[in-house]
Formats: sequence, C-alpha cells, structure tokens
Amino acid sequence: MDWIRSFQRSVDYIEDHITEPLDIGDIARVMNISGYYYQKIFNVLCGFGVGEYIRGRRLALAGGELMTTDERVIDIALKYGYDTPEGFTRAFTRFHGVPPSAVRRGSPVKSFARLHVTITMKGGSTMDYKIVTKESFKVMEKREEHSIVDERNINTIPQFWTRSHEDGTVKKLLELTSDRSYIFGICYGNSPSDSKTFDYSIAARVADDFSEDDIPEGFGFSEIPARTWVVFECVGDPSSAVQELWHRIITEFFPSSQYKPTYEIDIEVYPEGNMSLDTYRSEIWVPVTVNN
Repeated sequence: MDWIRSFQRSVDYIEDHITEPLDIGDIARVMNISGYYYQKIFNVLCGFGVGEYIRGRRLALAGGELMTTDERVIDIALKYGYDTPEGFTRAFTRFHGVPPSAVRRGSPVKSFARLHVTITMKGGSTMDYKIVTKESFKVMEKREEHSIVDERNINTIPQFWTRSHEDGTVKKLLELTSDRSYIFGICYGNSPSDSKTFDYSIAARVADDFSEDDIPEGFGFSEIPARTWVVFECVGDPSSAVQELWHRIITEFFPSSQYKPTYEIDIEVYPEGNMSLDTYRSEIWVPVTVNN
C-alpha cells in the first residue's frame, strides 16, 4: 500500500504543477527513486510515458479552456508550456484532430483523464520466484547510455542488442566469460534523480581473478555488489515476455509482498537457446530489502 500511495503522490505532484515546467527528476524525487526507475514504473503501469501523460493532460485542459473561456489562444498556449502559437496549434491538432480555431467554432475536443491509482481485486494468481543471496561478482561489459526523456528509447535497447550480435560483441563476451551458458542485460538505474539518462550494458560474468588488464578495447569492467535478489522466471520470447513479466512484478508482486526493490540495478539473464520459442526461459533479477 505504501508503494501505491507513493506513486499516487507523484501523479498528484504532476497535476499540481501541470502549468509549470515539469522535470522527471523532480517527479521521481516524490518517490525517492531515480528518474530511470520512475519512468520505467510509469511506463509499465500506464502503457505510455510520463512525457506523453503530461502532454495529454495539458492539451486536454487547453481544449477545455478554449471551449469554455474567452482566453486568447496565445495565452492558453503559454499557460500550458508552448512558446509559440504555431507549436501549440500543431500539437493541439495532432491530439484533438482539429485546430484551436475550430474549437472556438464549436468543434468537440478530446478528454484525457487524470490518473488515479486503484486496487483491482482479481482471482488469485501465482508468481514463481526465488530469493537468492549472492556475493559480489565481476562482469565484463559493453555499456551504453540511454535517454529516459526521449520516448523513442523503447527501441534503443533492442537496437543495442542487435548491433552487439552483428559486430561480435556478444561473441567476444562469451569467449571470455567464466560461464558461457548465459549473458546479462544490466540496467544501472542508480543515477541521480535529476539525470536524463541511464546506463545499460550487455555483460558476461568473469572469474574472480579476472584482471582489468585482460579487457579488450571497447569493453568495460564492473563489480556487481553483494545483494539479496528476487529472481523471476520469464517464459517466451523476451521481446514481449520480459515487458509482460515486469508488469506483473510491479503491479502484483511488490504491492503485496514483504520485499521492496532497492532501485539501483536490475539484471536480465539470457541463457543459450532460441529466444523466439514459446518455451525459451530467461530470468529477471531485482535486488530487494525487506519492508519494515
């Protein structure tokens, strides 16, 4: 329940400041998490990004004011964050299907409802998970920086994987790993809450005595800290199954369990095999603490 209330407070913050400049870092600080994890939670819960929600709410409210007040279009545009009438007209027309001038002549506008977090009671369902305590371990990795602001980011990580298979990155990692049976996708989400980016790496575990001097050019080296992890099994093609599993983790597991994510890192574990098969099995590891 605390997790749900915390997310609702972040939505209330957006609404209370909807006519002011809104920064993902300020919103994330309401939940005391990084901008990356806030954007991730928002996307999983809502099916669209924070920026899309803010734009939709602003344009819906602007449409209502055009319909019910005599305020000038430029004043309404400025109120909802648009510097020019032209920019506002383009965004307004894309959203409502008609320009602002048509609304003043009686054309209808679209609504975009304010978010309210609710608990929906459903039939009992189960989730298989394990709690595993791991000592720190080392990985060799190819790391990239990704944007949490650009909503096209949803495609950049799959593109990173495609490039890494094509350019030999994955092959090189598997050649040097201490266990060639799997490879990691690591989300580093512990950047400051006002950061506009997060790091994602494709990585492989290496032996404890592996030296940084052994790392090929273009690769990096990280030590994953000792943590208690909740481990979820993901069945099916990861391109869709991972997102579906994250939805269940965020909406079903954490709101009702005794565990709380540490919001610093999460790891996708991909064993060898044909990922396109319905029977392919991968894992998601999330570091946790126990709720007091």
